[in-house]
Amino acid sequence: FEPGPVNFPKVDFEKLNWYLPLIDVMKAAGAPPNDWEELITHDFGDPWWHDVMGYYDGTEKIDVPALHMSCWYDPSVDETIFEFNYFRENAVSETARNNQFLIVAPTTHCGFERASEHTIVGERDVGDARLNYDEIYLKWFDYWLKGIDNGITKMPKVQYYTMGLNKWQSSDVWPLPETQYTKYYFHSRGHANSRYEDGWLSPEPPKNEPSDSFIYDPGHPVPSVGSQRGTPYGTPAGAIDQARVEIRNDVLVYTTPPLKKGVEVTGPITVILYVSSSAKDTDFTAKLVDVYPDGTAYNIQQGILRARYREGFTKKVWMKKGEVYKLQLDLDATSNYFKKGHRIRVQVSSSDFPLWERNLNTGGNNYDETEWVIAKNTIHHSEKYPSHIVLPIIPEKK
Repeated sequence: FEPGPVNFPKVDFEKLNWYLPLIDVMKAAGAPPNDWEELITHDFGDPWWHDVMGYYDGTEKIDVPALHMSCWYDPSVDETIFEFNYFRENAVSETARNNQFLIVAPTTHCGFERASEHTIVGERDVGDARLNYDEIYLKWFDYWLKGIDNGITKMPKVQYYTMGLNKWQSSDVWPLPETQYTKYYFHSRGHANSRYEDGWLSPEPPKNEPSDSFIYDPGHPVPSVGSQRGTPYGTPAGAIDQARVEIRNDVLVYTTPPLKKGVEVTGPITVILYVSSSAKDTDFTAKLVDVYPDGTAYNIQQGILRARYREGFTKKVWMKKGEVYKLQLDLDATSNYFKKGHRIRVQVSSSDFPLWERNLNTGGNNYDETEWVIAKNTIHHSEKYPSHIVLPIIPEKK
């Protein structure tokens, strides 16, 4: 069929990204009536989301086989993995429980079928990531809808592509049972601002070290460079060299020395930050990066947390100037092999824009505000406040 003509308003999306108050952005775009205002005014902990979106509540009874598919640079990869495990755990029959399958490619959103002999994800060549998806689809539906015994249920329960190794691997479960969750601690001499300064990353816990501070100005946020959630208007998805992010003084950078041997990171990633701020509320971001020997730095995975939600989305807890708070940022899962000679890096800041809206630092609703507060934000890394990243490391196979 052919769609009817649509008269889209001419919009300067770059300008629109900066529009405040955010609640009026659709009106500013000349968009027809829509649900934007309803969506943006409901807080994360509002039961409205559960009623409208139909979130799982633990009472579901799963009685259907499912083929769960996603990509490492897809915004829903963690949700897809969660659903794979959730369906298994809540299955009411052996058929449903034993026939949940997961496939995770290294591409961007729904891009697995575009994988080639030299699959480029953003700017990074991750090798031959092809898989015969058409054959998998046909066999899957032939088996379950036509009763054709073609062996599809004998494929591995979990198939995932490991970037860096550039090969498909498999498991019966996720996360992998042999995973060693390893802490890499943040260190510096008090000036981890940008990749040119003195931040480093190490398995050794910190002792008495000075903290790192930066100024977060919502009027000059850190630009989004590479992500899971690209846009057609200046925010490309996938792995993109982080050079123009890591030269900024409002980005803290912690990096290992060149690795003496390769390290496989496969599974969920967590960052623990001990923070303080001059503001009542602010955001904190973290990004895992693979640094090549020539200095090219590709984003692997990232996360963000609004400080007011550090104790959960059902209540808001404000910050007090001078006090230190513990935050847990859950980065989405990945599978990446950091090769010998590469370095593991973590970026920390307070914005990633326009991928995420700017926190205006006032402690207000954010969506209906036009003024902001400039914040001095601090990351502590000491014996008492050991900020770190937890990497799911897979032991080298003998």
